[in-house]
Amino acid sequence: MPVEIITAIMFGSLVLLLIMGLPIAFAAGGAGVIGLLIAWGPGSAYIIASRTFQNMTSYTLVAIAPFIFMGLVLERSGIGGELFEVIYQWAGRLKGALAIATVIACTAMAAMTGIVGAAVTTMGVLALPAMLKRKYNKDIALGSCCAGGSLGVLIPPSVILIIYGEAANVSVGKLFMGGFGTGFLLSALFITYIAVRSRLQPKLAPAVSAEELLPLRERLFALRRVVLPILLIVLVLGVIFAGLATPTEAAGVGALGAVVCALILRRFSWGMLKSVTFDCAKLTVMVMWIVIGSSFFVAVFAGAGGAELVEHMLLGGVASPGLVILVIMLILFFLGCFIDSIAIVLLCAPIFTPIVVSLGFDPIWFGIIFNVNLQMAYITPPFGYSLFYLRGVAPSEVSTGDIYRSVWPFVGLQLLGLILCIKFPFFAMWLPNLMIKG
Repeated sequence: MPVEIITAIMFGSLVLLLIMGLPIAFAAGGAGVIGLLIAWGPGSAYIIASRTFQNMTSYTLVAIAPFIFMGLVLERSGIGGELFEVIYQWAGRLKGALAIATVIACTAMAAMTGIVGAAVTTMGVLALPAMLKRKYNKDIALGSCCAGGSLGVLIPPSVILIIYGEAANVSVGKLFMGGFGTGFLLSALFITYIAVRSRLQPKLAPAVSAEELLPLRERLFALRRVVLPILLIVLVLGVIFAGLATPTEAAGVGALGAVVCALILRRFSWGMLKSVTFDCAKLTVMVMWIVIGSSFFVAVFAGAGGAELVEHMLLGGVASPGLVILVIMLILFFLGCFIDSIAIVLLCAPIFTPIVVSLGFDPIWFGIIFNVNLQMAYITPPFGYSLFYLRGVAPSEVSTGDIYRSVWPFVGLQLLGLILCIKFPFFAMWLPNLMIKG
């Protein structure tokens, strides 16, 4: 059967199954099975087990569980709340201080957890009510929580970067370093926007009163509560950067280090360990099902000649390499409005990466701009995950429409960050280029 017809049937089946309400893991896997039967018949069904076993025994994907465990331990230890409080106290009486503190705390939490939902919900519970109580403009208050929380897509130990590295067959360590630099670039853009707008329109984000701020001695004393988690982040990323450990090995160090931090800070309990272990297992299994279903779909699609079809369509119908990148970015942005980010990685990375490499682009650079685009998906209506995370914890006076309206300035800032990384690859590549080895 012609590959064009197989492609139409597979993607048509995928869309139909998603419309019917099936989770992306089973929709992609089911569409893959349909394509498999059409292309090669029932005798090829052993490929399902083979592909599943390949994913289950991937050394790179082993890093997912310990990084999730590390993030959950630090989150349940109350580190996120303390980070916000410490940063807020040190931001002083700056206009927009609470929103700036929210973005900085989200940036730090992204480096601790690698999970978007953790930062968004924590700031939604702690920072959002504080900002609304002090008459902050809803757009700044809600937008800072959504956009800041979405930095977990890029800043290591990002689970999505791990999956991308496996799907595109590129160095996860270098992706981590590229994501670290790019994530901080976006964080700086968010903070600059909040600071400038608060300066120009003081009523949007009024300064806190002097009475709310602790004396200098107490602020210095409060820093000790966040030193250990920050040292843990430096240790985990440092051993990867220095080439002393792979991301998978560093994940084990991080998981153990998180427990040690909780013990030293006297936040550890057997009940917490039990709930963290259970939730870690649930999240890991959810991620792995998406990995198995989506990667099987791509394997069948590529085996049937779909990858060559996409390559021919892009390279034959687009005049220049720059336009190929633009078309890919538009495709990713469109998909991000409707499909889970992990599924987008597994469906698109194995297809698009060989194409951009054949055009002479660096695969690490492409991986970073790919994931900057995915980060936009987390806050882009109608189905941005961060929007729903925040909706779940926001006060009753905040409507879904308020949340949707608040994110557009930050979507624009993320688009600016994406353009900067495309036009000036230095922003994405300066840290990976300094690494001792990948």
